[in-house]
Amino acid sequence: MSTPIPQWPGEAVRLGDREVFVRTASPSREDTDPALFVHGLAGSSANWTDLMGLLSGELAGEAVDLPGFGYSPPPPDHDYSVDAHTIIVARLIEKRGRGPVHLFGNSLGGAIATRLAGTRPDLVRSLTLISPALPDLRPRYGPARILATTMPGIGPWAVRRLAALPAEQRVQGTLEMCFADPTGLHPDRVMELVEDVRRRDGLTHNAEALIASSRGIVTAYMRRSLWRYAARVTAPTLVIYGRHDRLVDPRMAARAGRVFKRSRVVVLPDVGHVAQMERPETVAREFRALLEDARLRLPDTAAG
Repeated sequence: MSTPIPQWPGEAVRLGDREVFVRTASPSREDTDPALFVHGLAGSSANWTDLMGLLSGELAGEAVDLPGFGYSPPPPDHDYSVDAHTIIVARLIEKRGRGPVHLFGNSLGGAIATRLAGTRPDLVRSLTLISPALPDLRPRYGPARILATTMPGIGPWAVRRLAALPAEQRVQGTLEMCFADPTGLHPDRVMELVEDVRRRDGLTHNAEALIASSRGIVTAYMRRSLWRYAARVTAPTLVIYGRHDRLVDPRMAARAGRVFKRSRVVVLPDVGHVAQMERPETVAREFRALLEDARLRLPDTAAG
């Protein structure tokens, strides 16, 4: 198992009355297209490290820490809704002056990316969704845990109880929930996750960001508006599901294929909720196939 590449460097970017931390991957060529990567619940921009590296020949990639996550401070209005996160991502693209971008989103980030692509097509060149958190009201263990986190009294208690566990134990639990095979992640990557958990334990807004963003997902689910936004997406879209995903049901692939107009839908065997971390080479290959398909079949998009 070779040593993984270091996490990409980042900087704080001011967006009006708030600030986000953005990591940038150095492209291997000057003529690469811009891309933006959006992480999932309790994740960070570092979740995209390996995929950004693999695509550095095609993309000038940036990955954002959503407000309250990673190295980004909490939003001053304490609004962690999907709508609020979407506005921040749109502001970042506009601030950088890099749009339209190839937009990537995992889980919560997939919901955000879907909403943005459905409402601001001018900002999105292509859309890649990895286990997107789109409404599915069938009962599953993982989503039930997220729902419990949003309940008054129970959520804060559960977060406090979890925080009392050693960081290594918490990371192991997350890996078992999100990976089909947690042993496949390089030990250096595991240690990075442990160190990040320890760092976030010292942040006063850590619990608020997790609970409030969980509520944001549940609210978006109940409104069922995200599938309407999906139907409006005009950009070429790649949707990736993991056969062993415990959080997002891979059976949603059929619906995704029907709703997204220009879609390439893939269900990966032996993969969980975070394919970009578990199988970055496969995700990179599927993205390249999306681009090739768009060039062959969608000349208007290729020209843009």
